Amino acid sequence: MGYRVVIAGATGNVGREMLNILAERQFPVDEIAVLASRKSLGTEVTFGDKTLTTQDLDTFDFAGWDMALFAIGSDATKKYAPKAAAAGCTVIDNSSLYRYDPDIPLIVPEVNPQAVHGYAKKNIIANPNCSTAQMVVALKPLHDRAKIKRVVVSTYQSVSGSGKEAIDELWDQTKAVYNPTQDVPPSVYTKQIAFNVIPHIDVFLDDGSTKEEWKMVAETKKIVDPSIKVTATCVRVPVFVGHSESINIEFEDFLDEDEARDILREAPGIMVIDKREDGGYVTPIECVGDFATFISRIRQDSTIDNGLNLWCVSDNLRKGAALNAVQIAELLGREVLKKG
Repeated sequence: MGYRVVIAGATGNVGREMLNILAERQFPVDEIAVLASRKSLGTEVTFGDKTLTTQDLDTFDFAGWDMALFAIGSDATKKYAPKAAAAGCTVIDNSSLYRYDPDIPLIVPEVNPQAVHGYAKKNIIANPNCSTAQMVVALKPLHDRAKIKRVVVSTYQSVSGSGKEAIDELWDQTKAVYNPTQDVPPSVYTKQIAFNVIPHIDVFLDDGSTKEEWKMVAETKKIVDPSIKVTATCVRVPVFVGHSESINIEFEDFLDEDEARDILREAPGIMVIDKREDGGYVTPIECVGDFATFISRIRQDSTIDNGLNLWCVSDNLRKGAALNAVQIAELLGREVLKKG
């Protein structure tokens, strides 16, 4: 016996990826409904070998459905998630709306699967920010061994994290560089993204950090350990898909780089590619379409007593969004609903 599953926002990048991953991982689906806003109503999407037609999110009746994976942004989620949850359909939400609500679990299944049991308070589970998701997968097994005191992370985030319009903007600006008759001024971003990097993701806060940087701090504390100190600099780069992170970790206890490498090789969701030679590391273009979080460049930090550096790469549309949501659905089914 399988589940009755809803995908809200099925025509967007993340919604389509959710459908792909559900099919790839052979999630036990008895029935699936794909929802969209009225402007996308009737659009066809694929689920395995099936073609599905989107239904109206505004009028959909969630009663009798087991779980709904939401990829519709915070404003729409605020309206429709409580409606679904009240109808008995557990919401797995990809927006930032519920991530910091103490009554709603924020889950990365490789890191804090036990938190799934907290779903019952509001019948909603939050999916973390894309940059946080891949980082905590790498941090957790190392924290279990040597207890992390502080993390300094710089991110190199692809434009797909901003949606289809951002992908189009990068593509159009790149073409315009080679065609002097074209002018593609920035629209999604504050400055040209083609052949450039922009140290600004989301809005600025009073302390000078951006909200994306604040998210990494708050979410790491909620998912892994509130005692970990985190400082982040988040940068948008001219890459279509795949987020990269340079992570510096300070531990309470000494952790040798070789032991860290062995720990990460055995950790769930991680693939270690770490050869000290030309090309012996993973770049964003190589991670696209893969489920794993890739770790490279593991090395001791000689400037502090108990420090390590590493390079972390993942497909942000997968582990950073759609894959993690599907993994939460699998966890919910396995640990709570127990149908499939």
